[in-house]
Amino acid sequence: MSTESVWPEGVGRIDLPEIDSTNAEAARRAPTLSQPTWIFTHKQTGAKGRRGRVWAQPPGSFAATLVMEPLGGPGEGALRSFMAANALFEALALFVDRTRLALKWPNDVLLDGGKVAGILLESAGTAERLDWLAVGIGVNLGLPPDDVRNAAFPPVGLAEQGGKTVLPEDFLPLLAANFATQEALLAAEGFAPIRAQWLAKAARLGEVITARTGSAEITGRFDTIDDSGCLVLTSPTGQKAIPAADVFF
Repeated sequence: MSTESVWPEGVGRIDLPEIDSTNAEAARRAPTLSQPTWIFTHKQTGAKGRRGRVWAQPPGSFAATLVMEPLGGPGEGALRSFMAANALFEALALFVDRTRLALKWPNDVLLDGGKVAGILLESAGTAERLDWLAVGIGVNLGLPPDDVRNAAFPPVGLAEQGGKTVLPEDFLPLLAANFATQEALLAAEGFAPIRAQWLAKAARLGEVITARTGSAEITGRFDTIDDSGCLVLTSPTGQKAIPAADVFF
């Protein structure tokens, strides 16, 4: 299987040796960009994950953000989390057996049950239209961070788990090409095939899991994700669609 990829047409690329955060840089540059653009760096000094959590980036790890102006409002923008997860899965599957990978709702990639990659979406705009959307992606290509304690899904590294070695700058074209394929699929056929691809790779589909929101904890069978990407659980009190939560197995 080839691990080479052609850079997608109509997509820009900005390489920076060091930056506070690729998502922060995306926000700063968004007003000046005329096309979807990947912002890539070898070192972040102030990266963060969901809900403001610290995101560590050991040397050799991948960090990049795709900044774009999607059609539609926040709901349309949120679909990019699933598109990014599909793209990440396919790029990583070039370097490790795909049966060892799984997608954890809403935005993580697991390798042998540990977190190998994460996705963070940030945006600005109104309820009707986004001015810009940033799809931030971090991948432990080598070793995982060694200062993460008591994580529900401990970080793992691709190389550490026996995957093939890949440099961050070589991983980016693979990811960008796969994401461009997802964008083309969304434009041609809508979210349905993207949703189907994601569900085919989903961790614990059909099993009992727990979703913790800011105000509740819901345990139930993971049935599906709906057309807007909400997690659908069947609990003792009925079926529930959950738009945002942390998931535990």
